[in-house]
Amino acid sequence: MEKIAIIDLGSNSARLALVEILEAGYFQVIDQLKETLRLAQDMEKDGFLQPSRIAQTIRTLKMFSRLCEANNVDRIYACATAAVRNAKNQRGFLDEVASSTGIQLKVLSEDEEAQLVYQGVINSMDIPRSLIVDIGGGSTQLVYYNRKNLINHITLPFGAIVLTEMFKEESTPLDRSKKIEAYVKNELSKVEWLKEISPDTQLVGVGGSFRNIGKISRMLKKYPLSMTHSYCLSKNDFDGMYNNIRVLEIDKTMKIKGLTSVRADIFPAALAEVSAIFNCFDFENLTISGCGLREGVMFKYAVPSTNEKPINDVLGHSIYSLLNFFGSNIAHAEQVYNLSMQLYKQLKVLHKLPRQYVKVLRVASMLHDSGNRIKYYDHQKHSFYVILNSNLYGISHKDLILAAMVASMHRKGELDQVELLKFKDLLTQEDIEAVLKLGVIVRIAESLDRSMSGAVTEILCDVLGDSVIMKVDGEGDYSLEIKDAMTSVADFKRAYKKNLQIL
Repeated sequence: MEKIAIIDLGSNSARLALVEILEAGYFQVIDQLKETLRLAQDMEKDGFLQPSRIAQTIRTLKMFSRLCEANNVDRIYACATAAVRNAKNQRGFLDEVASSTGIQLKVLSEDEEAQLVYQGVINSMDIPRSLIVDIGGGSTQLVYYNRKNLINHITLPFGAIVLTEMFKEESTPLDRSKKIEAYVKNELSKVEWLKEISPDTQLVGVGGSFRNIGKISRMLKKYPLSMTHSYCLSKNDFDGMYNNIRVLEIDKTMKIKGLTSVRADIFPAALAEVSAIFNCFDFENLTISGCGLREGVMFKYAVPSTNEKPINDVLGHSIYSLLNFFGSNIAHAEQVYNLSMQLYKQLKVLHKLPRQYVKVLRVASMLHDSGNRIKYYDHQKHSFYVILNSNLYGISHKDLILAAMVASMHRKGELDQVELLKFKDLLTQEDIEAVLKLGVIVRIAESLDRSMSGAVTEILCDVLGDSVIMKVDGEGDYSLEIKDAMTSVADFKRAYKKNLQIL
């Protein structure tokens, strides 16, 4: 198993990700580290990286190098973005880094940076068309894609640090935010292709400023999940947050719950920029991406095919990444999913669930045994929190919650009322009924592969009055499977209001 390290040296911070490369194009992040550097600070004076910033950067990269060595990393991919790209003393800085740390930094061009950000987002989110906004310290990347094709991109020469420095002389925080908004709107108006983006384009935010926006929003809502990736907030929610923060002095901004103290001074400028972007277009929502440039490098290296064409099945790739990382019985997971889908289709006349629940059923059936990696006993409970905290790509938070609940029912058919209460504000009555129905489906499907031999291949269901006659067919002896499936009769009656016979 190969280990790689990815170092992203940005204008505001340096980040290290340690990644295990698995077989067949899958990978998992196993550790990460972040240090705030402010490499772009004071560059507006003369275009040079400042000595104190360089010294701190080298100390940080030495620390990163030691962590890589301790983890027996095979390769280090280190890249630098806007601050180094624009620095007049770039060559001297790169040489000093190499001689002091042994790390060879690759300075990304604007095109390369945009491509990697795009790859990180497109292979981790199931959004057909989007304007990706990546606010860094020294620049802002805008990347527009449609039908998974990268259409246009631009790097604007300002980010949270630069905007803060540009307007630091304004008399009040409110005046500063208004001036930043006006400036950003004016700069956006100069980008001709932005006027032609599709009206159903969604806004996706990448980077530390957006992660903080999501964190603050979740705390304000008392959101039951701490997940960043795919978190969505409305324009109204954003405006409420922005209007409260934009008037605060720095000492009060630093006390905001959910905001990292090292970002407090530049966060209002980032908010003003996001507000300008919202108001220049008709975006109704903002979706936060936890994936960006670093994940783009991961996909580029671990899944070389994504350099030509994005992953078609984002959720499927994410599921298989987890299965491979856990060393799960993939043939059994696929068989349970196959049988679950047969049951779903055969029982459609009874459950009447819309197709949106198919994604929930897929995750629950494929990962129903993921809790086994913790302990076999009560592994359905372990599967619940493994799925809930898996950060799977290509699925909404709500569907992830539902999938975790469905998987938790695959052995005993019980829905944990305490866990249900935590998520009551995100779920409807239809969702809860769907969980009960899908939970029975996964339980029966798992029973019909109890020996993990794939003996049962076909299921046919006849609805006769108050009964469902379930006929199974296959190869060899599957009496164990039928016997085990019959333990679900009471749960089936509770969910479907029908008696069940399995033949």
